[in-house]
Amino acid sequence: MQAFSSHDIFQTLYQQIMLLELKPGSTLRENALCEQFGVSRTPVRSVLQELRIAGLIEVTPYKSTRVTQLDFDTISQQIYLRNAVESAVMTDFAAACTPEQLTQLKTRNDALRRLAAQPHPDPRMFYELDSRLHESWFLATGKDQLWQLIQTSQNSYSRFRMLDLVAVGNFGDIVAEHDVLLDAIARNDTAAIRAQCSRHLYGGVTRLGEELSTKYADYFVSGTHWPDHAKEMQP
Repeated sequence: MQAFSSHDIFQTLYQQIMLLELKPGSTLRENALCEQFGVSRTPVRSVLQELRIAGLIEVTPYKSTRVTQLDFDTISQQIYLRNAVESAVMTDFAAACTPEQLTQLKTRNDALRRLAAQPHPDPRMFYELDSRLHESWFLATGKDQLWQLIQTSQNSYSRFRMLDLVAVGNFGDIVAEHDVLLDAIARNDTAAIRAQCSRHLYGGVTRLGEELSTKYADYFVSGTHWPDHAKEMQP
């Protein structure tokens, strides 16, 4: 059996958690991980420590190691933060957007459109292409560090976005939201950009709706306060 490095193990478990292949609340067992990766306990424990620091697992000494459940309050605040930042970046981008840049954005959204039209779209690929589209206006305005900061501080929201893709699978809606957003950017319509950015970033809450508190309730920490309507989430 091939022995994996600590880096390989971390990347594998990180991706499985972020893609919900390891569901929130699921148990990780050291013995099973050692056998799976063909390594001793030392590298496994090192990796688990890294995942704990990243907030992706919680360890109860001598009892269990579990993938952290999602915290809806944390997610709502992360969406609020991202909406405030990204809408500002988009308005900056729209003010200086060139025809070539707009064409590139439309090309990237068309790639998402083609993927969404497949019988069984790959959520991971869609997520990655979607992220590249959103990254575009950060890079074009010289705010690449801000984009990296968002990516490294929003693990909970990233897992929530994956839940939206895996559970609802309404990829076409996301592409259509991008169409409206790109049209607003092309017109340099600040009010429309801010309104559509909010609708887009809160879209997962709308699409998942009541299933958040029913079908997927065990993905979230107990005692979660659910909004009566998705619109309550929007600023």
